[in-house]
Amino acid sequence: MPLNRRIVLTISRSALAILGAVSLVSTPVHAAGPGSMARTLNPGSMFLREGPSALAPFAHVKFCMRSPEDCKPTSGNGIIDMTPETQARISAINVRVNRSIRPLADPPGQEEWVIGGVAGSCHDYAVTKRKELLQAGFSSKAIRLAVAFTGDGQGHAVVVVRTDGGDVVLDNRTNAIRRWDKTDLRWLKIESSENPRFWVSL
Repeated sequence: MPLNRRIVLTISRSALAILGAVSLVSTPVHAAGPGSMARTLNPGSMFLREGPSALAPFAHVKFCMRSPEDCKPTSGNGIIDMTPETQARISAINVRVNRSIRPLADPPGQEEWVIGGVAGSCHDYAVTKRKELLQAGFSSKAIRLAVAFTGDGQGHAVVVVRTDGGDVVLDNRTNAIRRWDKTDLRWLKIESSENPRFWVSL
């Protein structure tokens, strides 16, 4: 085969390989099927994107040792149908707990997660809300504790409620209930929906 023809064929094959690679990179997310990895990586997802297993916060481990009944999984739906009535019930619990606990930071190195105190830090609000939501009949599959960083870099604990409208956040800094991606939080990890003693990364 003449040298110039070999060069043309080599260039053509290289061009096809490059085009093939470009087409793979350019494949739109919506082309993937339901439940695919591409769908979970969509930044506009209604739900928090869960990753591998993660270590539970040490204070949560101590909390479960002290209050094992509050760390047991409960049965029920993993996604709450957010009717106006349900939204009102969840909002009422959020507001009531926010008003019932006076903000008080834990001394350095002495973090304790306490339900129903008169004063406490963000995690005390969170475990109290979770307790009241479970007592109201919601499942631990849908009511989960999560930790994150606030916009100014402070560690923060909240309750995440999985609803048919997306994951929403109950935060002691506000009475408003917002979807996870409408907050200033940078997410770290969350309780497993299967067992509250285990956590997964976000």
